[in-house]
Amino acid sequence: MLNFSSIYISSEPALVRSVHLIRLLLVLSVATCLSACVSAPKQVAVSAESILRNQNHLQRNAEIHQFQLRGRIGVQTNSKGFSGNLSWDHGANSDDIALFSPLGSQVAQITASSEKITLTDANGKQQAATNAETLTYQTLGWSLPLSGLADWSLGRPSKSPIEASTWDEQGLLTTLNQDGWKIELSNYAEQNGYLLPSKIFLKSDQVNLKLLVENWNIMAN
Repeated sequence: MLNFSSIYISSEPALVRSVHLIRLLLVLSVATCLSACVSAPKQVAVSAESILRNQNHLQRNAEIHQFQLRGRIGVQTNSKGFSGNLSWDHGANSDDIALFSPLGSQVAQITASSEKITLTDANGKQQAATNAETLTYQTLGWSLPLSGLADWSLGRPSKSPIEASTWDEQGLLTTLNQDGWKIELSNYAEQNGYLLPSKIFLKSDQVNLKLLVENWNIMAN
């Protein structure tokens, strides 16, 4: 005669093992899905038309070697900030930047050539260096990436290696990682026949900088 109680007892471990196996498979499946979601890079579709427009835009804006810019500037670091107005005359081998307080008094004058950079503060004290970022940090307490900013303001990368970049369907540069800075460009408008951004946002590990352009004067070669 069959002993049904012994059959039930001997089959119970197999059932438990099956349940444990199912649970383990579910856990592994969920973990695999989560890992795939985290590690899979986000693919951004870029059309051939936008690539061509971007190339045409960069080629067109590469013609610009001189400009005059008027606007507002805001700077924030961990310890201090600055907001005011900016007047910038950029040449092929020179720069002349005047910074003003919101009330219109001149805070600093920056003059740059291929040989050196000088900064004159509100008291008339003048200092010189060979690097704008170092000089502005020493005198103003925040870094101004002058050489890169001249290109970024025109909606184009500088000559330094590009870490990352994106552009819109019109081929206009919108984000850029370069020289330790993250750059965002927006509000493009036609200026003297060129499409240029009026909002330039820069961010590094130490500085957040916003430049709002109110007036452009382009002199292309």
